[in-house]
Amino acid sequence: MSVRASTRPSIIATAILVLGALYCLLPVAWVVVASTKSAGELFSTLTFLPSTHLLDNIAELVAYRDGLFWRWMANTALYAGVGGALSAIVSAMAGYALAKYQFAGKAAVFNVLLAGVLVPGVVLAIPQYLMLAQVELTNTYWAVLLPSIISPYGIYLARIYAAAAVPDEVVEAARTDGAGELRTFAQVAVPMMLPGLVTVFLFQFVAIWNNFMLPYIMLGDDRLFPITVGLSGLLNQGASQPAMYTLVITGALLSVIPLVALFLLLQRFWQVDLAAGAVKA
Repeated sequence: MSVRASTRPSIIATAILVLGALYCLLPVAWVVVASTKSAGELFSTLTFLPSTHLLDNIAELVAYRDGLFWRWMANTALYAGVGGALSAIVSAMAGYALAKYQFAGKAAVFNVLLAGVLVPGVVLAIPQYLMLAQVELTNTYWAVLLPSIISPYGIYLARIYAAAAVPDEVVEAARTDGAGELRTFAQVAVPMMLPGLVTVFLFQFVAIWNNFMLPYIMLGDDRLFPITVGLSGLLNQGASQPAMYTLVITGALLSVIPLVALFLLLQRFWQVDLAAGAVKA
């Protein structure tokens, strides 16, 4: 009786996880299937019945306006890669300082940081636009990069990880050996925090890669667009031109591939245990 009772919750939990996975993967499966169809087949055939036009759709997308799609992909990689890397560096420095230093107003700074985590990024898009417009940085790469550097959630994660993975004894030992604060941070703390910083980078990379509202507000030149804004423009070309559904779906499929590759490449750095960095050190 006890064995049956203990097995039942496991079956229920597994069923819930399977349903959750199907819920998340169903739209991806639809994009994969829909990208194989022509414009006429997209609305006239069964939803999950694949066709044979994937290569034709990719060729048409690549040829659109002399390869503008690849310019959008390159822009997105620039925004997400540089923004994610700078955000991880800033988060590491701020999180380490909040975890290992004592200074006046530390509690207030951390409370403001927690409040920032709760504020949706879309709320800040208009104020950021007005600020950057004052210094004439709108419609430039900087208009998307600068707001992406500061991530309250990334700083919060880095602070939690620094407190758990970097023992105070190790920091004090480095100082005793004559290492300065910058050297202690770079050569002692950062290696211990590396799994957490990879997580911060991935979160910020995905957030910037999928961001729509900020670049939509900041940019007017379509050669500066990321993939999200560029594909949206193909759906809203006005009454003079029809929406390019097949190109948008194919572009969405291609835009997912770099994210999947990045997760597969960096997953070896992930660690579930926050104290694992300190144990390995």
